[in-house]
Amino acid sequence: MENAKRFSALHYRDFRLFWFGQLISLSGTWMQSVAQGWLVYSLTKSPFYLGMVAAAGSLPILLFTLVGGIAADRFRKRNLLLLTQALSIIPAFLLGILTDINIIAVWHVALLAALLGTANAFDIPARQSFLAELVGKNNLMNAIALNSAAFNGARMIGPVIAGMTIAYIGLPACFYINALSYLAVIIALSKMNIEGDIKVSSKGLIRDFTEGIQFIKSTPDVYRIILLIGVFSLIGIPYITFLPIFAVEVLKAGPQGFGFLVGAAGTGALTAALFLAFRGNIKNTNRFMSISALCFAFSLFAFSISNVFYISIAALIFIGWGIVSFLATANSFIQLSVPDNLRGRAMSVYALVFLGTAPLGNTLIGTLADFVGTIKAVNISAIICIIASIVYSIKNIKSRKTGVTSNISGSII
Repeated sequence: MENAKRFSALHYRDFRLFWFGQLISLSGTWMQSVAQGWLVYSLTKSPFYLGMVAAAGSLPILLFTLVGGIAADRFRKRNLLLLTQALSIIPAFLLGILTDINIIAVWHVALLAALLGTANAFDIPARQSFLAELVGKNNLMNAIALNSAAFNGARMIGPVIAGMTIAYIGLPACFYINALSYLAVIIALSKMNIEGDIKVSSKGLIRDFTEGIQFIKSTPDVYRIILLIGVFSLIGIPYITFLPIFAVEVLKAGPQGFGFLVGAAGTGALTAALFLAFRGNIKNTNRFMSISALCFAFSLFAFSISNVFYISIAALIFIGWGIVSFLATANSFIQLSVPDNLRGRAMSVYALVFLGTAPLGNTLIGTLADFVGTIKAVNISAIICIIASIVYSIKNIKSRKTGVTSNISGSII
């Protein structure tokens, strides 16, 4: 009976369609992510360009996510998602063609990554807010947990398939497969009964955003979380952009090994998502976030100094577990800490800090890697993350000693 409650969102037909469609589409997305990194590295042999292309893909999220949130309230979410999924087919298909006929250049990849990022800036807020309409508020946490499990399951499966596809079929096939995978979500959305509500309650972009920031700054626990997320997104998480270099130059593992490296981080992330979904409640979220943050930071350091393939795989599993455990619990903590009328705005700050700093982080670490080498750049990044995690943990201990504790249910991003 308990397990049935944990998977209650799957009792809704529309959510089942959406979930299975996403699982297929996200697997294709991760295939393209791996193939794109391999393509850029093959063309340039430069960590700087790896960082720049990753930045091009995430910069539109920084620029347009707030506008995407307004669009999600102004238009029917299902129709908006149909549009974003259809538009996402175009850059994937063009990448496949340009690579296939061997005229691809780095600026092509960066431009198409930016186009896909623009679609994602509108897709992400619509997708997240659509879940409540699919299953209702009582089952929302379960839907979020299952949604994260699908994302991280695809993160584990997609890169491994991509590595095999690159090795045995060719690089363009990954882009063609991803283009086709978007059809799974389009078909699922077209078969749904629900269309999505329309809301027009926004007070304006600047005012809405300012109120969210003011609340976060006035809530110390939430403010500390946002700051640490900013450090991780700016300094720590960009490590994944440079995995092709570790696969080739450090571990001598080739494209298949590259796929397994990315898949290992996905395995850890999926384990974290399933753990939190089954656990359902974290008795002391501050302590759990401290542990998971430290796990991510120290595992990143271990990965940065390893030159043994299987040790690197193990480190990446713990990296994936640590970052998803931290972000998932942080997401839940923030949502349950804010009043209902500020939840959307507070989460928009979360999204901007988590996703919006990615282009800056990729550019920063890519530039640093060009000067001191990729291994040293990731090593420095890990040390900064360790220091930030220790400071965060000390602040949490002081909060507990002063009687500020938390008992918030765990959920998944």
